[in-house]
Amino acid sequence: MRLIEGISIGLAAIRANKMRSLLTMLGIIIGIAAVLAMIAIGDGAKEIVMNDVEKLGGATRITLYHTSYKRENNRWVRVRSNEYMKYGDAQAIEAECPSVSSVVPRIPDWRGVLIQGPDGHETYAGYNGVDANYQAAMKWELKAGRFITDEDVQNATKICVLGDEIAFELFGNKSPLGQEIKIARDVRYRDQWGRRRRERLTERFTVVGTLQLRGRSLRFGMSYDNLAFIPITTVQERLTGGDRVSDIMVFANTTDDIPKAIEEAREVIRKRHNDQDDFIKIRAMRSGMAQLERISKMIKIALGSIAGFSLLVGGIGIMNMMLVAVSERTREIGLRKALGAKPLDIMAQFLIEAVAMCGVGGAIGVGLGVLAGEGMAVLAVKIAKIVPEWPAVISMEWVLIAVSFSAVIGISFGLYPAIKASMLPPKEALRAE
Repeated sequence: MRLIEGISIGLAAIRANKMRSLLTMLGIIIGIAAVLAMIAIGDGAKEIVMNDVEKLGGATRITLYHTSYKRENNRWVRVRSNEYMKYGDAQAIEAECPSVSSVVPRIPDWRGVLIQGPDGHETYAGYNGVDANYQAAMKWELKAGRFITDEDVQNATKICVLGDEIAFELFGNKSPLGQEIKIARDVRYRDQWGRRRRERLTERFTVVGTLQLRGRSLRFGMSYDNLAFIPITTVQERLTGGDRVSDIMVFANTTDDIPKAIEEAREVIRKRHNDQDDFIKIRAMRSGMAQLERISKMIKIALGSIAGFSLLVGGIGIMNMMLVAVSERTREIGLRKALGAKPLDIMAQFLIEAVAMCGVGGAIGVGLGVLAGEGMAVLAVKIAKIVPEWPAVISMEWVLIAVSFSAVIGISFGLYPAIKASMLPPKEALRAE
């Protein structure tokens, strides 16, 4: 029996009993649609997190920052060291660590800093003191002008580069290049009589560049577009005083090099700070991603189990329908055998019918799953309200798995009715009413 003829007969049997066939396929349709829809939403969430990681510098980023406490004997104890990170530490890590591709020292102030434009416009934003490596390390494109250079850092020049949001708030649609802004920062201190005082320091900076829109970080909640970027040495001289560096961003060559890069950076810190490294804490961006991967795998296993039960129910329904079909078409089976059809031909006919039914159910389930995934993505944006768009990622891998699984279900649950049909004796089949 030819394959095309068998598929034609199978589809004709489905058309002959449309409602019964649809109800039989319902378990497979719902199972496949549910899996694809939930996987689409889950992979969409993963894509959102990956995009957020890229905003923060990518999966290879490691951050060294100062800490006043450390974990010792299952309790937190205060660090007694007076050591702190300096700009030279960042330069040493970049020069001496082969597993590191780039290093950026940083002095951030994320809180409300008053920034004033030349036309009286003002906004509360933040600033980051960085060096010339920052733009390339963060993979951040310029919108206009230039970024901070090594000369700016060496000479502690009073220039700045603005994020897209702060540039628009201060200058609107006008070009800010060459314009001057003021950054006002409150400084608290005690006077000679021990009384607490607060003084507002104001510094002027010339805008030399603007950056492309970056967006808000979901993980930390701050907007990178609401920042002014200033040479780190200028921040030390004009805004913070001293030679302290708040944190150092280290970028490993690859994600596999992260553990080695961490150890190399620690070794440099120990060498430069009297064999001490307990005053720093290290956070790797990859650790959060590894947790995300584990959660994603657990979700997929759970969804696969749920879908498996649904498909199992659908397979039992198909077996039931095929057994009914064998009973209803007993005379047809006898006639085919009398005309020379072999048992293998009869078995192939009913097996192909079962597979065709599962194939149709699988195709409907895939289409319904794609539509359900898109609908749930729109619903997720309205419910969660954390991102303007939630992508529904339809994975071809899972589509192929779903279709293949439906074919396996058809073969597995259609085999017994097919064997039963092939074993019917022709005489008894022809005598059946």
